[in-house]
Amino acid sequence: MNDNFTRRRRKKKEEEEEEKEEEKEEEEKEKEEKEKEEEEKEKEEEEKEEEEEEEKEKEEKGRENGGKREWKNK
Repeated sequence: MNDNFTRRRRKKKEEEEEEKEEEKEEEEKEKEEKEKEEEEKEKEEEEKEEEEEEEKEKEEKGRENGGKREWKNK
């Protein structure tokens, strides 16, 4: 009888440890996904800033050329 109790207790403890391990893995996955999303946002912001810089440079260049603008066919 004492042996059964010990087995159940051990089994329960193992299950709890497995659950903790699974939760830890899940948290790590979520953390990695968040980091990826943040990296993508930063990359998009950098690209947007670069585009804005290019637009400003084009405007400055246009002013230097006597106000002539370069028209793009869309």
